[in-house]
Amino acid sequence: MPYCNSDTFQVFLDLFAQHNPEEFKIIILDNGAFHRAKSIVIPDNIALLFLPPYSPELNPAENMWQHIKGKVSMNVHKTLHELQMKLSATVKNELNKTIVKSICDRKFYSNNFKCTFNV
Repeated sequence: MPYCNSDTFQVFLDLFAQHNPEEFKIIILDNGAFHRAKSIVIPDNIALLFLPPYSPELNPAENMWQHIKGKVSMNVHKTLHELQMKLSATVKNELNKTIVKSICDRKFYSNNFKCTFNV
């Protein structure tokens, strides 16, 4: 998606709700303004769980970014396109379910919410 705003977030929610529609999903979110827009309609099979403000250590996305940045930083990218290509290749070629789970699966979530993570 070209933008992070309430419209694209709504598209994400609607498409995610359609994936295994019988499954109830909990999405862990930071406090981005577009996550809390009044226009957002949350599908019945999705719940939004907001992290406390200023707590990046609890956000699994921050752990993913740290991992990805480690693969692309400290290199000179002559153009923005070159950087985009490196990021795309890193995500496509170096991430799989096992790696993502090892980076994002935190005991905090499984212990407090009595859940498992299906990545």
